[in-house]
Amino acid sequence: MIITYSFSLIMRTRLKTYCYSYMSRTKSSDLLKFTAKGIYCAQAGIYIDPWRPVDKALITHGHADHSRWGHKSYLATASAAPVIKYRLGDINMQTIDYGKSLSINGVEFSFHPAGHIIGSAQIRVAYKGEVWVASGDYKLEDDGISEAFEPIKCNTFITESTFGLPIYDWRPQQDIFNDINQWWRANAAEGKVSFITGYSLGKAQRILNSLDSSIGNIYTHGAVENINEVIRNQGVSLPDTIRVTKDIPPKDYISNLVLAPPGALNSAWMKKFKPISIGIASGWMALRGARRRRAAERGFVLSDHVDWKDLNTVIKETEAERVIVTHGYTKIYTQYLLEQGLDAQAAQTEFTGESIDGESSVTIENSNSSKPEV
Repeated sequence: MIITYSFSLIMRTRLKTYCYSYMSRTKSSDLLKFTAKGIYCAQAGIYIDPWRPVDKALITHGHADHSRWGHKSYLATASAAPVIKYRLGDINMQTIDYGKSLSINGVEFSFHPAGHIIGSAQIRVAYKGEVWVASGDYKLEDDGISEAFEPIKCNTFITESTFGLPIYDWRPQQDIFNDINQWWRANAAEGKVSFITGYSLGKAQRILNSLDSSIGNIYTHGAVENINEVIRNQGVSLPDTIRVTKDIPPKDYISNLVLAPPGALNSAWMKKFKPISIGIASGWMALRGARRRRAAERGFVLSDHVDWKDLNTVIKETEAERVIVTHGYTKIYTQYLLEQGLDAQAAQTEFTGESIDGESSVTIENSNSSKPEV
């Protein structure tokens, strides 16, 4: 049974000799293996979210660390495909609906909602009575845009641990959105531009969907607006926005809000917004000093990843006997699971989870632009 675990105890706990890396404990019979190219299913000859070019790639979602350019063929959910194709250009893309089963050389694959961003999926892999689930990235709170998370029972669960410590305890999202709107309203009354950052894919639309547009106009960085257009074309309703262009006089931004990716912070592009109040929306805002180091007036603790309590809830609901932990606090969280009696292992991948600086750690190839998207 998963129980609350004190942060101080976790930090004091020494990793025991039985806590090995996944690579040192892999079994020849494993249905999924972690290789130099990515998570591999040898029986089907496919990879899940590979980080090196492969022939057949199953993609959990469109963020750059999970969806990369260079594979010969891609398979993703129908609602994830438009953004992936926009970002990666002319690729060989096939789609699958949530819950639909696909058999490859006797292995059954199906995609199930992960709640992370629009189209995000957990991938269920079943063969001869054994079931694995590769979760990608996920969250439990329904944001009204992404398809809501569904727990999938399995024998082995591959999980992220981006925020796998007890200090990460998210407040209800509506409380955060109320804070953002109150901050904007106060800035508007003082004649300031409210400048807030969030990932151009996922976080930006989640923020946008909950802004009180009666306060003023909402302006968007080109990277955000490009994704907005793709998502709107899928039939998703978003509040009206105005793309920031060089033709807009600086005075027009006063008392209004600008939504931009984290990479725009402290750039020449943002110098046109004066006087300005800077806000950052990220799970990392839970850490003392993170906001101050980026010269922001407000930090809003908002993440598209599970916090500690929801991470443990999901592990329990899968009923998995074996858990493989990737990106984040892998060693600490693996140790915690071991002490709960689970067969837990840490695996090294090139997934990055949520970065306060955005997706710049992975180049996004985009046929619609000559530069990587920030």
